[in-house]
Amino acid sequence: MHADRVNRAALAILGLLLLALGVSGILLGAGVFGDHAAHRKLLDNSVSHFIGAHGGWVWPAVAVVAVVIALLSLRWLLTILFSTGRLADITVAGDHSAGRTTLTSTALGDALSGEIESYRGVHSTRTHLVGEPTNPQLAVTVNTDRNADLAALRRHIEANALPHARHALGVPDLPIRLDITVTKQRSARVT
Repeated sequence: MHADRVNRAALAILGLLLLALGVSGILLGAGVFGDHAAHRKLLDNSVSHFIGAHGGWVWPAVAVVAVVIALLSLRWLLTILFSTGRLADITVAGDHSAGRTTLTSTALGDALSGEIESYRGVHSTRTHLVGEPTNPQLAVTVNTDRNADLAALRRHIEANALPHARHALGVPDLPIRLDITVTKQRSARVT
């Protein structure tokens, strides 16, 4: 998610800036920059004099920037918490007389990824389940080597790995979206 990466980078830069300011304040107070600098007031400089004399707009601008940063941080947090429809647990079909059987979605995803990654020409695989726990949908992204035979690989995945996932869930008509991407070359999307 592009917005997530941008927000994380902005917050990381802000965090590093605040950390640098804190470390420099500690070093200044400890006298590392000299005794004269350690005893100066924090806002006793030409910039603070200019702000006090001519810059009645500076502190409201600082407040607006702080509010914008706080809102961006809140947006990032809400995006992380609520943006995905991924499932944590999925309901496994079968006899439920002894209780509801659940399976973590990562278990199925890891098993399916491991199987597909064992195929020749596959570089990496990402899987995730979306939807409702009783009616999941599976999304599979396969990243292949440049010289992989896409048609043969697609047929192999559709004939072997995807039926294994459907069988494991007990859902023979489980909707699956398969995306096959060639590493830094061409890409093909198969639905």
